[in-house]
Amino acid sequence: MLRNFNAMLQDAYTGGYAVGSFNVYNYETMKGAILAAKRMGQPIIVAFGAKYLSNMSLRDASSMASVLADEHGVDVCLHLDHCPDKAIVFQAIRAGFSSVMYDGSALPFDQNAANTAEVTAVAHAVGVSVEAELGSLAATETSHEGSVDDKEVYTSPDAAKEFVARSKCDALAVSVGTVHGLYKGTPNIRVDILKSINAALGIPLVLHGGSGIPEDQIRACIAEGIAKINVNTEISTYAVDKTRELLAAAKPPHLATVAEKQQGFVGDIVEKYMKFFMAR
Repeated sequence: MLRNFNAMLQDAYTGGYAVGSFNVYNYETMKGAILAAKRMGQPIIVAFGAKYLSNMSLRDASSMASVLADEHGVDVCLHLDHCPDKAIVFQAIRAGFSSVMYDGSALPFDQNAANTAEVTAVAHAVGVSVEAELGSLAATETSHEGSVDDKEVYTSPDAAKEFVARSKCDALAVSVGTVHGLYKGTPNIRVDILKSINAALGIPLVLHGGSGIPEDQIRACIAEGIAKINVNTEISTYAVDKTRELLAAAKPPHLATVAEKQQGFVGDIVEKYMKFFMAR
């Protein structure tokens, strides 16, 4: 059964851990993520970004997630990730997604708040949860979610408080020093800013750009209100590298074997992060 993330994140927020949100792009990545959650005995958020609609439709993603969740007995939240288009957000709600992220972070504050409030009103009417974003993340050349032209703008605690009051979103993605993509150097996460945001809001916070952040910094973020952490780039780079190794064999495998192996590659990354996201 698909579930929205409200109960998942509230339990994580009060319990001092985080739920992993892992990007998926097709059947193999979705099944690999859900099977990893089953092995770990943990709930999972599978995130499908609007930019991957050329891979499969919203209805395809919803149908597959629902069947896999029921078949394997895993609590799955199917989440629409990073979508600046309200029309697509509403399509995802109709298709059966259990949570959505309306991303108006590139818009002026008032427009972002108003658009998010509109999405929240529609989503809440049918039991769907809403993530919003305030501030913006920089992106490296490895990112598939942003542009190298993106500039980092830290989230203001005062602005965040007003934004949540106006938008009624369930969780807020914040900018405190993470990036989309893989880090070139050592990450510098502004836990001080995060602490102020958490004190001002008292709702589950979301950390985007989770790939490659050291475990100690992740734990520091969780201690200051981060209840959902997104991982995308590392899933892709690891699976592509491992697939390249498969195809370089003297006798390349059948495509069916490649697809099955890719489920395991995704599972490797999901399990890696779940082990310390969920640790108390």
